[in-house]
Amino acid sequence: MASLTVSGALTSLDEIRAFVNEQATKAGLDERRTYRLSLAVDEIATNIINYGYVSAGMDGDVRIVATEDNGDLVIVLEDSSPPFDPFSHARPEDLDAPLEERDIGGLGIFLASQNVDEFRYEHVGGSNRNIFVMHKQPSDGSLASQP
Repeated sequence: MASLTVSGALTSLDEIRAFVNEQATKAGLDERRTYRLSLAVDEIATNIINYGYVSAGMDGDVRIVATEDNGDLVIVLEDSSPPFDPFSHARPEDLDAPLEERDIGGLGIFLASQNVDEFRYEHVGGSNRNIFVMHKQPSDGSLASQP
């Protein structure tokens, strides 16, 4: 298990990205799957910072934990901002519309859920936990074969 704790500030995003990329490389994920995992984590970390901490007028940390479990790389983002279940919001329905006509919100969560093999949320002991799972050996039809 490897972990990193950073301040809940936008200046921490580069450090989070570097940690995720390092753990994905150590786990043997290919470049495409590493990018997709990094994108997913980055989207949710940005939401935690912007909406969980900054918009709420709070300061706090983001803890990132990486573990390998049964052939999977599991990344957990944990924060102490107000509870926010990303699955409580509907998927954007206007993704095919021109950018200027789209509703604001929801795209980051959509990107996160589409770019990893599993994406889960839990609120435990006063902490939000966003859990990202990438299978080291993707099965047919997995993200590894998608453009």
